[in-house]
Amino acid sequence: MSMNNQGRPTSLDGVENRRRTVAPGTVSPEEMATISGDRGLDHEEKLIFELDHGAVGVDIADVQISGDRLGGMRRSTAIGLPGLSEPEVVRHYVRLSRKNYAIDSGLYPLGSCTMKHNPRLNEKMARLPGFGDLHPLAPQSTTQGALELIAQLMNWLEQLTGMPAVAMSPKAGAHGELCGLLAIRAAIAARGETRTRVLVPESAHGTNPATAAFAGFTVDSVPGKPDGRVDGEALKAKLGPDVAAIMLTNPNTCGLFEGEIVEIARAVHDAGAYFYCDGANFNAIAGRVRPGDLGIDAMHINLHKTFSTPHGGGGPGAGPVVLSDRLAAFAPLPLLVADKAGLRLVEDRAELPEGAQPFGRMCAFHGQMGMFVRALAYMLSHGRDGVRQASEDAVLSANYILASLKDVMSAPFGDGPCMHEALFDDSFLENTGVTTLDFAKAMIDEGYHPMTMYFPLVVHGAMLIEPTESESKESLDRFIHVLRELALEAKAGRTERFAGAPRLAPRRRLDETAAARKPVLRWKKPDELKQAAE
Repeated sequence: MSMNNQGRPTSLDGVENRRRTVAPGTVSPEEMATISGDRGLDHEEKLIFELDHGAVGVDIADVQISGDRLGGMRRSTAIGLPGLSEPEVVRHYVRLSRKNYAIDSGLYPLGSCTMKHNPRLNEKMARLPGFGDLHPLAPQSTTQGALELIAQLMNWLEQLTGMPAVAMSPKAGAHGELCGLLAIRAAIAARGETRTRVLVPESAHGTNPATAAFAGFTVDSVPGKPDGRVDGEALKAKLGPDVAAIMLTNPNTCGLFEGEIVEIARAVHDAGAYFYCDGANFNAIAGRVRPGDLGIDAMHINLHKTFSTPHGGGGPGAGPVVLSDRLAAFAPLPLLVADKAGLRLVEDRAELPEGAQPFGRMCAFHGQMGMFVRALAYMLSHGRDGVRQASEDAVLSANYILASLKDVMSAPFGDGPCMHEALFDDSFLENTGVTTLDFAKAMIDEGYHPMTMYFPLVVHGAMLIEPTESESKESLDRFIHVLRELALEAKAGRTERFAGAPRLAPRRRLDETAAARKPVLRWKKPDELKQAAE
């Protein structure tokens, strides 16, 4: 405990131990009712369908269409869109945006999601004429600049990973996983073999076993060790002539580096199998470790996590897959090649480079151009040393949080350093009456989005924090201070702020059990909702 220059105590140097106070005899903020239903500048916002009063924002001519013009498919009922003027629509969405928590408003501690600052320069580049308005069916002779950008990005990815080839078309991480496994399946078939089993650690991302099953393989789970890493001996014991590949995340979902990875890769290759690495956490080692040097055969790279793109909301994403010498020949179509005419995307198998054996194609076109532009802008502005520093700073931030909180919050693997994520569990809340969810909801009242809760599944009551390289020490100190105080209050039995939290947010806590059992999949009027609930 120290004192600031006003004589007020701080729990960490430079972070005031502030409290919301209410004068005696007055109403607390969470209890205060208003005439309008609004609370200061936080408006009580209805659904846009409930705001409908029949207005229109645009005058449209009354066009008469013959009955047979649409082949008998002309709409016979109202389209059901709300009727509002343009200012009302703008105000509605601006008011909604005020309820949204974003990386532009505060620290976003979601682990395994890399919610970091995305430089606006990259957004500007993605909107340049020739990139932002590029049509996928434009003649390739008119898109040489875009193809050159893709070629440069491919070179960066190959250099950062130490891999000789990269498939650019996959649209996201799970799509990249499928690309890698299909390349592995094609390589095994080219050897005249049939292998049916894929080994997946218990701590893997859920997409790993799902992708393996989707690709036609049988999934065999590999247990972990008490230190949070995969059990190398158990993995080796499962290797056999029917094993096609392993799928391993490194750093893993517990935020730890798999120290046996080179030995594991050697054993996998000796068994005739391939090593697929989930690259979701590449942002922890980019510029520091080249996956190709570790013996990895295929790895997807989330451009939208590691190399800048607004992340969340379901997309857009991009998941290029880097491939080793063992798999490079099986990269999917189209292939980007250079000849006398310049760069071009080759899809005709008769024109393929010598030795190419593509397994097919992943999608209609060649990936997400906007994501490519943003990623290359990020790389060029940072340089190789900057990419390395971003990884180092992300790891430093996570270890700072781990070291600052593990005396008051329980860290299941806190005996050693972590990588980009600090993992805690809920055992420090035992016998306090405060649940893991209570703790998370109390963070909302303090102005923070909760960390990732209950993941990875191998840790009970997991709380996974990823601060990224974006946050300053001052920002981390404020966050650490809040979590320390919440943990200390729970342990001391002062549980008032946890019960029913959040109280200061625009909405109270949802009944998640009821929401799961009685989902509302379309908009209903309030009286319909009441009737459905009854």
